[in-house]
Amino acid sequence: MPLDRELSTPVNVRSAQSAARGSGATGYAAGGVLPSARTDNPVIGGTMKILVVDDHPLILAALGHVLKQLETAVEILDAQTAETGRKLAGEHPDLDLVLLDLSLPGTDGFALLEEFREQHPATPVVVLSASERPEDVVRALDLGAMGYVPKSAPNEVMLQALRLVFSGGIYVPRSAIAELASEGSAAQRAGAAPGKVTPREIGLTDRQAEVLGLILQGLPNKLICRRLNLAEGTVKIHVAAILRALNVHNRTQAVIEASRLGLTIDGLLGPASPRPEAPRP
Repeated sequence: MPLDRELSTPVNVRSAQSAARGSGATGYAAGGVLPSARTDNPVIGGTMKILVVDDHPLILAALGHVLKQLETAVEILDAQTAETGRKLAGEHPDLDLVLLDLSLPGTDGFALLEEFREQHPATPVVVLSASERPEDVVRALDLGAMGYVPKSAPNEVMLQALRLVFSGGIYVPRSAIAELASEGSAAQRAGAAPGKVTPREIGLTDRQAEVLGLILQGLPNKLICRRLNLAEGTVKIHVAAILRALNVHNRTQAVIEASRLGLTIDGLLGPASPRPEAPRP
C-alpha cells in the first residue's frame, strides 16, 4: 500500500477538541464527515482491536505499521480472504473497526460490506480501495461504510480518517466530495444559512427525521426497519422523501448535506441515541 506518497493536505479538518466530542461532532476532512452511532472513543485510552481484510501481504504489513501510530495500543487481526474475515468478526464481537478491501479474489466486495454491516452493525467498517471513482464511494457509503480511504492516500490521511471515524465521523475522500456536493443544497434552496435549519423547516416529519438520524449512523434500510419496527417499503418511502427534502440523489449526498445544514444525530434522535444492536440469531 503506497501510504507514503505525498498528497495535498486534507481540508477543513475539525479541531481535536471538536472531534473528541464524539457523536455530536460534525465537519469535513478531505471530504464530508457526519456524526456516527459511536458514543465511545477507543482512540482515547484503552486498546483498539482492528480487523484488516485484505489479500495483499504487503498492504497488511504497511497497514500494521500505520495503525500502530494511533494514540493507543492496537491489536490487529489479519484476514486475507472473505471467509477468514467473517470467521474473525464472529469470534471477536468486541472489534472497534474493520478495514475492508473491496477487491478480494472471488468476492463481491460491496456484498461483503453489506454483510458486515448487517451482521455486526455496532462495528464501523472503513473501506480501502484502489478505486477513487465517486460512484464507488457513493455505493460504499450508501451500504453503511463509515469511511472510504483510497489506497493511494498517504499515512497521515489514513490516520486522520481513522481518528475521524473513531471520534464519530464519516470520512469521504476529497476526490469524491466535489462531485457529491455539486448539486444545489437544500440550505441554498431554502435561503437558510448552514447550521440554522431544523428538520421541519426543510419539510421532514418527525418519523423522517428519525430515519435521517439512523442514516447518519450508517444503518442500511433493513436495520432501520428493525430499529423503527417499520416495513421496508415504508422506510424506502421515507428515504425518498428525505432525499427530495435535501435536494440530493443518494444517501451519501444526504449525509453531506445534513452536515452542512447542522443536522446531527443528537438533534434528530436525541442525545441518548444508542449504538445499533447486533442482530439476534
